[in-house]
Amino acid sequence: MTNDATASSDHILAIPAPVESRWHRAGVTPRTERILSLAGNAIVVLLAIGWTWTIVDERAHPLGNSRPTVTAQIAAALTSTNAPTAAYLTDASLQALTGELRGTSGKLRAQIQTAGSPLAVDSIPDGATLTVPESESSGSAVAPKAGIWKLAVAVGNAIKPITDFNLISIRPRSDKQNGRVGLYYIGNWPGETGPVNAPAKAPAARYQPPSGFIEVTQQNADTKLSEHFKLRDFLTHDQPNVWPKYLVIEMRNVDKLELVLTDLAAHGVDISGVHVMSGFRTPQYNKGGGNTGGRAGLSRHMYGDAADIFIDSDGNGTMDDLNHDGRITIDDSRVILQALDRVEAAHPELVGGGGVYPAESGHGPFIHIDSRGYRARWVGSGGG
Repeated sequence: MTNDATASSDHILAIPAPVESRWHRAGVTPRTERILSLAGNAIVVLLAIGWTWTIVDERAHPLGNSRPTVTAQIAAALTSTNAPTAAYLTDASLQALTGELRGTSGKLRAQIQTAGSPLAVDSIPDGATLTVPESESSGSAVAPKAGIWKLAVAVGNAIKPITDFNLISIRPRSDKQNGRVGLYYIGNWPGETGPVNAPAKAPAARYQPPSGFIEVTQQNADTKLSEHFKLRDFLTHDQPNVWPKYLVIEMRNVDKLELVLTDLAAHGVDISGVHVMSGFRTPQYNKGGGNTGGRAGLSRHMYGDAADIFIDSDGNGTMDDLNHDGRITIDDSRVILQALDRVEAAHPELVGGGGVYPAESGHGPFIHIDSRGYRARWVGSGGG
């Protein structure tokens, strides 16, 4: 074989050298490669400069009380020494942080406060605060003006809404003039017109006139107070065409009602059809509205910590046969009373009244439950 033939065969069998870069693999010339590389580097530098400028600008120009943009929150969090940990931002952690808000039952869905009062609970750890992002006072950690608001937890510069929960800010009692708030007639509490002859064993504060009223409109009447109860469930049964209406509710009694329902469910009772027959009664209605038979002059219904309830899960309009004796009687109310006794034994801070009532014209058996601050039990009229 000649030298020329040998060289030709070596050229044919030679393995190509690996390409130097991805640009060569794409068939790009060295000159074009240099242009593309310079352009890519320029874009990376511009992005870095832009992001750095954004962070510096957001830190140098705080947004005050206005709602921060997503960019602002991210920028602040990246440079803040108090930046939140991921654990604070999970729904599970929020449930733990706000457990106190949801009551002993764990089923409360609202907190009631006077406007301007601090938004604070013992279970919120250092570094976290409650806030109302949509209010004019966002960031001030106080209850905003009267209305229904969404709460959030703020940790550092991050804000996480509390799901399925509302803050209800109330109108002050001073808004009631001549017994009315707006067009809605409420009347006057005994403590506003003279001394109160409250029971000696009663906590004095439980018989003081309420500090204010929840404004209930046709639009917000279905706001949940707890898993089973809404605002409209507790409205006084009068002035049907007057809106807004005004309501007094003590959440400790809503919590107590939920505990009673939980106990009943644990004992095999279907609680899906719980109904509030009578919740809050304005003083004027308690005195002269509807059927006044058996109403106490200092009824706990006027103070927002009482409810007459029955369970109608089969939907026939009256109490269910809770004791399974084939009849609907006051004994079915006593099944609920037994649950009430168990709840008060486990939670003496919720002690109060329990009265069972038989069926009468217009309604079936029911039970009165309140949290007046001392134990009371009765059958029939006169106790609630």
